[in-house]
Amino acid sequence: MEFSELNSVSFPEMRGNVVSAVQALADEDYQQRVWIDREYPHEGYYDDFDMNLHILFDDTLVLEDPTAAVGTILRSKEEVEAMGALASALDALLATEGRDKTDAEYIASPLWHAVLRAASAALEALSK
Repeated sequence: MEFSELNSVSFPEMRGNVVSAVQALADEDYQQRVWIDREYPHEGYYDDFDMNLHILFDDTLVLEDPTAAVGTILRSKEEVEAMGALASALDALLATEGRDKTDAEYIASPLWHAVLRAASAALEALSK
C-alpha cells in the first residue's frame, strides 16, 4: 500500500486500542497511579505495561510492522515513523532489561525516558 493520508482505517476499534496503549506509555502519572499504585478508575479495570506491549506487538502487530498497518490501523507515513521509533525504544528497553521485570523496575530504567519520549511523539502523530 502506498503511503497517503487516509481519512479512515479499516479497523477503527483496533486503532482505538493502539491509541489507548500509546497514551498509557506516554503518561508517567498514569503509570505511577495505575501500573504501580494499582489505583484503577473503576471496578473491573486493569492495565499494566505488559498488557500494552501485547496490544501493540501481539494483538495488532502495529509495532511488529508499522508499514503493514497503514490503512487498517495507521493512517500515514508520519504515524508509521512514530510507531517505528516507539518500537525501537521498547526493543532497546527489553533487550537491556529483559522481559521479567516489574513495571516499577522498567519505569526506573534509564531507558524508560526514551520510551516516554517516543510514546509522546507517537501519540501526537496519532492525534493529528
